Amino acid sequence: MWLTSILLVSIPLSLSVAGWWVGRQQSNNNGQSLFRLSLGLLAVFTSVLLSKLLLTSNSDEHDLISHANLNLLMLGLVLFMAVILIAFSRNYMAGQAQKNKYWCWLLNTLAAVSLVVISNHLLLFWLGWLNISLALHKLLTYYPDRPRAILAAHKKFLLARTAELSLLLAIALLYQQHQTLYISELITYFNLVAQEPSLSLAVSEQIAAVLIAITALIKCAQLPVHGWLIQVVEAPTPVSALLHAGVINLGGFLLILFAPLFIQVPFAQWLVLIVAGLTTCICALVMSTRISLKVRLAWSTSAQMGLMLVECALGLFELALLHLLAHSAYKAYAFLNSGSAVLQHLQRRLAPATAPSLSNSLVSFVLASLLVGVPLYLIDYQGVVSVWVLLILAFSVLIAHRHSKNSRAALLPFVLLSAALIIAYGLMKTVFTMLLPIDSSLSLGAFSPADLWVTGLVISLFTLSWLLRYKAEHPSVQRLSITLFAGLYLDEWLTRLTLKIWPVKLPVRVNAKKLDMPAAHSVKEI
Repeated sequence: MWLTSILLVSIPLSLSVAGWWVGRQQSNNNGQSLFRLSLGLLAVFTSVLLSKLLLTSNSDEHDLISHANLNLLMLGLVLFMAVILIAFSRNYMAGQAQKNKYWCWLLNTLAAVSLVVISNHLLLFWLGWLNISLALHKLLTYYPDRPRAILAAHKKFLLARTAELSLLLAIALLYQQHQTLYISELITYFNLVAQEPSLSLAVSEQIAAVLIAITALIKCAQLPVHGWLIQVVEAPTPVSALLHAGVINLGGFLLILFAPLFIQVPFAQWLVLIVAGLTTCICALVMSTRISLKVRLAWSTSAQMGLMLVECALGLFELALLHLLAHSAYKAYAFLNSGSAVLQHLQRRLAPATAPSLSNSLVSFVLASLLVGVPLYLIDYQGVVSVWVLLILAFSVLIAHRHSKNSRAALLPFVLLSAALIIAYGLMKTVFTMLLPIDSSLSLGAFSPADLWVTGLVISLFTLSWLLRYKAEHPSVQRLSITLFAGLYLDEWLTRLTLKIWPVKLPVRVNAKKLDMPAAHSVKEI
């Protein structure tokens, strides 16, 4: 076990040392060397996985490094992202004046994320969490001549300090109650509390759960502290990919890590359900009104993070973990491929928005209900229904859209593909359930208040999306679209506060009519 711990520690240490070294070099070939380093670290991680599979060993709760399945999955994701980002950055950053500065802070960010996901000690966890934000701030301000990017980075900096303070207070409360900083010991106790009706959480533990929930909401850019995520798209594309596909997911990882504590505190649970649920709906609707591809992806990230946090609040932690990994892979691809995707995006937007007929919609809904409902009936599913309502409505929209454009013969392969995706989804959910040692009794039941709340949000989201798509000419829908395009003006307060605390000189927008005024006056004088 000690050898495995040493190998795991070597990963963030190697990234940090490499970042320090490359920041002091003038060579233009650092990208190739760093790519080889990332492949080597991936090989080290593979050896750790093989040793875990082949060798049986008891984990020590007092080990500073965690060997749990959750931590290893997250570390694998980080290293996979590191290989992709370094490979992409070799060409993307070619010719940049301060390329080595970029390499330095990119590697330090990856090192800090690696430290967070393998830590079994709360102080190490918090220090890694802090270093992520500090290193990422350097990447977000890589172009100092872009004032709006600097403003967004300042917003992120202030919110990050708030999240770190909230997490530190939670750690202090947990230590005061348990006199330990080892995460595995705390999780073991919280699982015991969940299984023993005679035990209950102390007030300090409940407050700690609320603080952890607040930290996760801030980290995942949930309303109304979301604005910085939308505005940092001016950073280099690999930085956007790192942020949206890796760093921002840590809020979900935090809730999954402390699942036995979080799910037993109703106030923390409902705080996430309300804030993240509304964020999911609002951000998804705002995304549909935006034109810029990167901005749409940013709004999509906030919405997806909100949905992931809602899944945690419903007790579906295995689903949240699956969502986290899938979103990371997709969003990394979307940002790194954003240049070639612009044309495809424009073609979709310019296509005529013809609403499917009532018959097509009904047929699609029935097919989607059968695809989702039959497997649930066969396995005698007893959990929440809101997630499956979301899946039914999503497949209904896709099938109706495909049915309205193609013949029935072309529809059959699409339905079969949908069925295959649902089967794969169910199998992966089962696998992730086995990987996460979370008591299934912590999940909520069907038609509970939380389940009904999420179901209502899902139905509202699809209804408003349909109106924005197919009834855009209606005056009420147009007013709604304008308000959504402005993001419901929810970011204004944070922008003004940030400018007061940390002023940034923004470019002044000049009205075209004002530009003509001097000329007009000169004509009168003549």
